[in-house]
Amino acid sequence: MLPEKKLDVAVSEAVSQRLVTHLREDTTDLAEHDLFVPVADFVSPERAAAEVALLKSLPTVVAHASEIRNNGDFLTREILDMPLLIVRQTDGRAQVYLNMCRHRGGRVEQAATGNKRVFMCQYHGWSYDRDGGGLRTVPYESSFEKIERGCNSLIAFPTEERHGLVFAVLSQTPAPALADYLGDAVDEQMAPWQLDASSVVLDKTFVMDINWKLIMDGAIDIIHPRFLHPGGVGDLIESNVGVFKDYGRHCQHFGARTKLKALAKSEATVSGGSKYIGSNLVIYPNSMMIAAPEHVEFWTVWPCVGHPGRSLTHLRFLVRDAILDDALLARVNKSWEILQRAATEEDWPMERFIQQNAEAWPHGTYRYGRSEVACAHLHRQLQSDLDEAARKA
Repeated sequence: MLPEKKLDVAVSEAVSQRLVTHLREDTTDLAEHDLFVPVADFVSPERAAAEVALLKSLPTVVAHASEIRNNGDFLTREILDMPLLIVRQTDGRAQVYLNMCRHRGGRVEQAATGNKRVFMCQYHGWSYDRDGGGLRTVPYESSFEKIERGCNSLIAFPTEERHGLVFAVLSQTPAPALADYLGDAVDEQMAPWQLDASSVVLDKTFVMDINWKLIMDGAIDIIHPRFLHPGGVGDLIESNVGVFKDYGRHCQHFGARTKLKALAKSEATVSGGSKYIGSNLVIYPNSMMIAAPEHVEFWTVWPCVGHPGRSLTHLRFLVRDAILDDALLARVNKSWEILQRAATEEDWPMERFIQQNAEAWPHGTYRYGRSEVACAHLHRQLQSDLDEAARKA
């Protein structure tokens, strides 16, 4: 007989019991104060440019390990208007390059995915090695002055892989060690989901005329489900109740699924895992790991350069390889149907209204209440980092 697959992921007893107490007492974790965010932050070109520069200076998620599973596998994508070539090198490490020939700026790879040892620009034939991006061949080299190969490699960005996620710093900014940037608490929350032994089973990209922070807000917010999602998500999770954990730049909100409330109100002894407790781990600045009972929704939300009111949302569903089968995949697809309705028919249209209103009246502030602590945490951290960047400029 095959061993039973463990589908549920444990949640700490302290978080579980705190959440049960909130459900029994109709309370929730609260910030000390409300936060007021200028409406102009969602429409200002200057603010948008500063945010893009900040995102380029921080480790951000550009791929999942399963997208470049084998040595030589590559993918190309544009992030923050930058054409990227993401490669699995011969030593097994991931490396992110700027997909730009050092001769006259052509792209050295035009395919979306593949497996190669050498990348060649089809404009003039200059070629580069996948390992380190070194310049290999220059056709008609005798017609050039001396070319210093060491100075003409592909531009490589600091790249690290952790928990199956490929992080890159998309600038010449010195990169912090990723383990230090994430911290022990984030590592502890990510490890049980085994993202490094998972596969992408659903991959969707959406470009919308909505500021990227409003997309983040909508996925983090805990008050709106009962009002915006009746008959759908609002019937599956409890509104305005949760446990908040501050991990420095990052944070996490734990919320109750409706089945947990029924158990809590019955006075039964409750010890909840992901079957009863959902969570949203915000990996600063622009990623979220949302825990479903058996899979992970991984969101990365990018501002569109030059357009404060536009963003790109990259949404992946990840499932541990050890538990993936046809039955689970069917449940994941059902989960996507629920999320798709909530996002495309309810969340994003509302966020588009907010964006339109901000553009029509870019004055005053938006208010984040004390129970909207996770949303407020993102905005506070973003403002703190922007202020620090301005001081150093």
